[in-house]
Amino acid sequence: MKLLSIPKEKYNEYKLDLMFDAYKWDPQFVDNNTIAKYVLILSEKENKELIEYTEQLDMETRMAEEFLNNNLEDAKILKLPRKINKELKKMRDYEKEKHIRLMRFDFHKTTENKWVISEVNSDVPGGFAESSIMPQIAMNLLEKNKYWYKNFGDCLTKEISNKVKKNGTIALVHCTSYSDDRQVMEFLGDKLKSLGFSIIYVAADHLRFKNKEAYSILDGNNGKIDGIFRFTPLEWLINIKPKYWDGYFDTITTSCNHPIAIFAQTKRFPLCWDILEKNGVRLEKWRELLPETMEVKDFKNKNGYIYKPACGRVGEKISIPEACREDEYKQIIKDVRKHPKQYIAQKMFISNQLQGEKNEKYHVCIGSYSVEGKHAGYYARISNLPRIDSYAADIPVLIERS
Repeated sequence: MKLLSIPKEKYNEYKLDLMFDAYKWDPQFVDNNTIAKYVLILSEKENKELIEYTEQLDMETRMAEEFLNNNLEDAKILKLPRKINKELKKMRDYEKEKHIRLMRFDFHKTTENKWVISEVNSDVPGGFAESSIMPQIAMNLLEKNKYWYKNFGDCLTKEISNKVKKNGTIALVHCTSYSDDRQVMEFLGDKLKSLGFSIIYVAADHLRFKNKEAYSILDGNNGKIDGIFRFTPLEWLINIKPKYWDGYFDTITTSCNHPIAIFAQTKRFPLCWDILEKNGVRLEKWRELLPETMEVKDFKNKNGYIYKPACGRVGEKISIPEACREDEYKQIIKDVRKHPKQYIAQKMFISNQLQGEKNEKYHVCIGSYSVEGKHAGYYARISNLPRIDSYAADIPVLIERS
């Protein structure tokens, strides 16, 4: 794994191409540029390793969530939000063949030259255009014959086409007031339109459910829906008032992702592994790649451990002291003491920093997608701090031809 510079004289044009051709409408966070000046290069060996790990993790995760879905008493240790817990029984008739399962496992290379994962984005992973168009634009600036990449958008839309009827109507459910959500949905919508699907862009409460089937109530787009692509996180969805979200849990309308994703989305997922393994669910690759994780109450001030919020996203509220800004670390510790069941303690790993052209050092997180059990491409971010959060920069991933 190494960094390769975007030619300096081409970087500004590259950035504009990403904004206008790759749906990268938000090229910075606060005053921080979020488009890296580098390309991340994987060797063929590293690519093969990540494919194997991703597909094994995917298999183990789906076996675990299917067991938990049928044994909700064993899922209580996850301490899911009360509103979600009340709806879980509705998922008893879940049929995986009807739905599309999408995940993204976030990998890091340690100073010991080993792969570890920090989490699985099980519910609503993002980074779609960055893993589909961004690598192609970057590759056009380099020696094309040296590199290749897997187009995530092609992999995802292929599986959607396999399960949603031809020329059907698909609702792209997202937080419609956020441009960073809308750009992801616009990318996916344009891909699906090119395949003949009718696309409507909706908020979560624009759908109603009759006899477990989804219908749009949006003006000008009323009627039955053939597929749901949900990009609104479940913990946000359940706060909609009035209660127009419960139908997502038992709908027979083809969905990506179905709410069954919540079992692995919570960072408390490892706390039920002993139960799972006693019941025949094997978690060998999870055990190998995820750092030791425990309840906050079982954590006795061991050295080298950090706190993570159970429902955290985008690196928020992770207590890595050197990565926290201003008084953020103190605020996290205060919140952990106040709400210990909303956090987990996890052994911290030291990622192997990659060197830039001016000897600057970067930490790298490479997200590896799986769609319906198969590896489906990469989305990566880099940061000069050991926490990959909203300040990190998006970087395209290419694979070096051997």
